[in-house]
Amino acid sequence: MKVRTPLSQGWTLRLNTGRHTPEQAPGGLAGAVVPARVPGCVHTDLMAAGWLADPYLDRNEDEVAWVGRADWTYTTELPRRHTGFERAELVFDGLDTVAAVHVGGRLLGRTRNMHRSYRFDVTELLADGPAPLDVAFTSAYTEAEAMRAALGERPNSYPEPFNHIRKMACSFGWDWGPTLVTAGVWREARIEQWSTARLGAVRPRVTVAADGTGVAEIAVDLDRTATGRDRALRLVAAVGDASAEIAVAPGEHTATVTVRVPDAERWWPRGYGDQPLYGCTVVLSESGGGVLDTWERRVGFRTIELDTSADAHGSAFTLVVNGTPVFARGVNWIPDDAFPSRVTADRYRTRLTQAAEAGVDLVRVWGGGIYEDRAFYDVCDELGLMVWQDFLFACAAYPEEQPLRSEVEAEARENVTRLMCHPSLVLWNGNNENLWGFADWDWEPGLAGDSWGEGYYLGLLPRVVAQTDPTRPYWAGSPWSGSWDHPPNDPGHGTAHSWEVWNRRDYGDYLTTVPRFVAEFGWQAPPALATLRRALTERPLTADSPGMLHHQKAEDGNGKLNRGLAPHFAPPADFDTWHYLTQLNQARAVAAGVEHWRSHWPRCAGTVLWQLNDCWPVTSWAAIDGDGRPKPLYHELRRLYADRLLTIQDRDGDLVLAGCNQSAATWDTTVTVRRIAADGTVLAAAEVALKAAGRAVALERLPERVARFGDDREEFLVADAEGLRAVHFACPDREFAHPAAEYDVRVHGAGGGDGGAGGTGAALVTVTARGLVRDLLLQADRLDPGAVTDHGRVTLLPGESTTWRVTGWPAPDARAARAALFCVNAGAGTDPRAAAGGTGRE
Repeated sequence: MKVRTPLSQGWTLRLNTGRHTPEQAPGGLAGAVVPARVPGCVHTDLMAAGWLADPYLDRNEDEVAWVGRADWTYTTELPRRHTGFERAELVFDGLDTVAAVHVGGRLLGRTRNMHRSYRFDVTELLADGPAPLDVAFTSAYTEAEAMRAALGERPNSYPEPFNHIRKMACSFGWDWGPTLVTAGVWREARIEQWSTARLGAVRPRVTVAADGTGVAEIAVDLDRTATGRDRALRLVAAVGDASAEIAVAPGEHTATVTVRVPDAERWWPRGYGDQPLYGCTVVLSESGGGVLDTWERRVGFRTIELDTSADAHGSAFTLVVNGTPVFARGVNWIPDDAFPSRVTADRYRTRLTQAAEAGVDLVRVWGGGIYEDRAFYDVCDELGLMVWQDFLFACAAYPEEQPLRSEVEAEARENVTRLMCHPSLVLWNGNNENLWGFADWDWEPGLAGDSWGEGYYLGLLPRVVAQTDPTRPYWAGSPWSGSWDHPPNDPGHGTAHSWEVWNRRDYGDYLTTVPRFVAEFGWQAPPALATLRRALTERPLTADSPGMLHHQKAEDGNGKLNRGLAPHFAPPADFDTWHYLTQLNQARAVAAGVEHWRSHWPRCAGTVLWQLNDCWPVTSWAAIDGDGRPKPLYHELRRLYADRLLTIQDRDGDLVLAGCNQSAATWDTTVTVRRIAADGTVLAAAEVALKAAGRAVALERLPERVARFGDDREEFLVADAEGLRAVHFACPDREFAHPAAEYDVRVHGAGGGDGGAGGTGAALVTVTARGLVRDLLLQADRLDPGAVTDHGRVTLLPGESTTWRVTGWPAPDARAARAALFCVNAGAGTDPRAAAGGTGRE
């Protein structure tokens, strides 16, 4: 039986001195032996040893930039080979990125791809006893710049040479991420010892036959030793309680075994059904002898199709799971840490559970990051989160010449094989924005005929998917219209990215188009205040203080934030007001888009928010900030992505109620619609019957008596049904005649106690309005850095109450709660902080 011995102990790190040593490197580091962790990276090892300041804090990122320009060597000792095995192999699941591997002073090989694994035969090298292992890393800059010099410059959205090396692109910085060019043994290293034969690649093609039988066709590649070459072998595969076996003749290196599972239970996306998973085991044995190797995963049975049919509006882009068309409620995923070796299985589960609890059913793994760890996809399988997986190309032209082309093919084949067992994986996507860049970003003249990646996206990658994983659809890129017959970002065809809104236009422009599938859109906001206070030592914090600007990586990001506020609000008077309004504007912008696009289902078949998460503390488009704290946008997603969404929309100049029903059952309800004056007086009311079939949208025109405003600066609409509410203001906040907000605040324990009860567990903060209170928000992190609330913004009418459940608040206090409450009209539309000054009462 094969034996695996992880190499996680006894590692050290040293700086390689010489002509490439950066001048900024600490003098004492030359010759120093630094304890190292594997998996890990140079930055985290240097921080742990006290040689490096945390680059996430203040402007330390600039001070540690030298690390990415240096060369480094990791060293440990390999154990003596066990004489009971014929073969000993040194295996690396990930080396970041350009490395030379030596054992006992002998060069085993060189690597140049972060996204591949590597295997070296060390049988003879470990025969006489332990041997030293050195993994010498050359700076990724050195490699990338050498490739750029050899192959020629290529257009790139950023100034760094990430498109000339197979490494996590966002290591070189992005408009939400730091420039931290890493090196290290970033995934597991181990020794594997075996005899006769072992399982190489295992490729389970899992489908469902017309009669409901689950079919797992498992293709296997075998490695054999010299003595095992002439031996007969046996493969046994089991899926759940079903199994099958085949004989493998001497000399054969490939085999396929098919397991059939009668009446297989279907795997469904969350909200559409359950997620049954079947244990899948492949066992390799000698014919008539003992077990040689075992492979174990979980699989799920479902069908996945991509509907791209033509219709009156263009051509569709609709995911169809088990024959059911799905409106995808998605988020884009970036690496959850700029140092991805720090992302544990528990952290994956936490972040993805947050996504699921927000109503998300699709996660797009973006092409400037990594193929995530198995733990990521395991959690998605369990939670019913569909995975859209980009191949790793983003925002640049990529050379197709050697040696990069061979690296790309090897990387693609390995990762398709590694991930294809996961039922959550529903789509392979060729790249992020590169087809669009070639067509619309003036790349073509500068290329002058040079390769730029088209051969990957329209040739190599679809061929790899068709050969390796034909059970899933492949799409050439995002955005992509399906062919060169239409512009790549044509909203009427395929996938679209909506970035004119935010970059140049107000979010109201979301309402002017109905893309077939919105694969990227978003709006920025700063992280939680507690996150800023942890990351930045400067005081006072201001929107344009040096640290704040350093943690804003988007081009003119703060300018866009402020221009985005201008159509809606008066200029913020202070930092707290700016912080609240920019976070509120983010939630409102996303709501405007999602409500509009969901109301156009099935013409629009999905929205994928940019983005779910952050990799460090930064002002960005994320719903969850770099410290894992939910922004108001996160709570807004829970409303927008709920199975049932009630919204008021404009259709050709008429106001309509839209009931977006993504549940299977018919939604048959009565909606109470009121036109209300700013002082709370009900001016008109109507009962509107709304009936939306399962997985459908119902539209009902509002009666004129409620839809026709007398003065839109003093009137608004509220629609209520079954605990859902839609609020419609027809003029900007800054023009509306808001009354000063008046409300009462009460803090009590979860069990009903008063005052400061609930030092452990949850506290309840109840606010009761005495007039209109618009977009009231409790910022939990102002109560305590560890505090979390159960919902976000809410608009209250006179006499209405809302209660926040707050966990992680050790000392509940009404005055603290009041100080953490913000609303648009706290000071009659001018100061969201006025609520802290006495307009409410305890």
